[in-house]
Amino acid sequence: ERAAMNTLLRAGHFPTLLAALLYFDVSFMAWILLGPLGPFLREELGLSATAQGLITAIPLLGGSLFRPLLGALGERIGGRRTGLIGLVITMVTLAAAWLVAETPAHFVFVGLMLGIAGASFAVALPLASRWYPAEYQGMALGIAGAGNSGTLLATLFAPRLAEQFGWQATFGIAILPLAVVFVLFALVARDSPRPTTPATLRDYRAVLGESDTVSLSWLYSLTFGGFVGFASFLTTFFHDAYQVSRVDAGDLTTVVVVAGSLLRPIGGWLSDRVGGYRMLVVLLASVGACLAVVAFMPRLTVAVAILFVAIGLLGMGNGAVFQLVPQRFPDRIGIVTGVVGAAGGLGGFFLPFALGAVRDATGSYTAGLFGCAAAFLCGTLVLLELGARWSQRWDLAAIQRTGLYSYRRALVEADDESVA
Repeated sequence: ERAAMNTLLRAGHFPTLLAALLYFDVSFMAWILLGPLGPFLREELGLSATAQGLITAIPLLGGSLFRPLLGALGERIGGRRTGLIGLVITMVTLAAAWLVAETPAHFVFVGLMLGIAGASFAVALPLASRWYPAEYQGMALGIAGAGNSGTLLATLFAPRLAEQFGWQATFGIAILPLAVVFVLFALVARDSPRPTTPATLRDYRAVLGESDTVSLSWLYSLTFGGFVGFASFLTTFFHDAYQVSRVDAGDLTTVVVVAGSLLRPIGGWLSDRVGGYRMLVVLLASVGACLAVVAFMPRLTVAVAILFVAIGLLGMGNGAVFQLVPQRFPDRIGIVTGVVGAAGGLGGFFLPFALGAVRDATGSYTAGLFGCAAAFLCGTLVLLELGARWSQRWDLAAIQRTGLYSYRRALVEADDESVA
């Protein structure tokens, strides 16, 4: 491992890789900040569960909307300048939440603008990736992508700071790490001299016209959308459903979410060995089963343990989806990754909003969690149907690498038996 790291240091521009990681990390922290602060905002602003779910979810929608824009801007003016612009907008938004925001409408706007922070991986990952040759892409992107650990910073520290200093001041305190990273990013990040060809609207229309792009986007809306949606909403869930303190609810969310952050690269690693398709079938079904158990509202320790498993599986599912993308679209990885990534935030938007609305309608989260479980179990069935189509249309090498090979063989054997 030390030799691999030494080689990585020499292969590209490590200061830029580190800067991309830090930029992604603090941006991800800002992106979901309204989630851990949700119980404080609900009490202060007198929000219904539906309104709180909407305010929690709006940044996730904003991330989907701004991702294509930031990605395109990065291709035209460079990732370094785009990252600096994104950090400035995020700091101004946090300052507005600290000093100006007082009504639910204000926080809807704040949440939408925090979507700029959520779109940071459309800048951070390409900025790091372009410095490294193909044989080091996995390691470089794994390091830069570890910035989703910013989720843990928000869930662990935001409720504590809000309890100690007030929720308004917490937005102001959150500006400090972004300001530090802004200075470091400006000093050490560099755009790769490797020439790039910006994607055109025609390129995007072409990939959006592919049914497999839509299918992969939908799968990522389940895995990443589930991960970030629960990361944003679980503090509210634990506080509301189990009557734990707001700080303890944030701590429990941190415990649960750490599984998804740590297991994403393991999901990619396992997918390379057994196939992303096989992984996803097992993962989606398992997440559905876990959420069905949590819907019965078991005692707190059991719920935390099961959610820890479920969110860990979702993190692995994120890696599995992105194992499929380059197999199906080897010549259009960048464009398809951008489209699929945007769909992930969109899925995250619906989850907190739906859980809050169902809570208001029924008085508990049981029906909403059963609905989430049903969505994942239905997703498993749809994925099996997709597997039947993909095994007929994808080239043999992609079929073997994604785990569809045995699926095709099973279909052939079934056809032979029916003929006999």
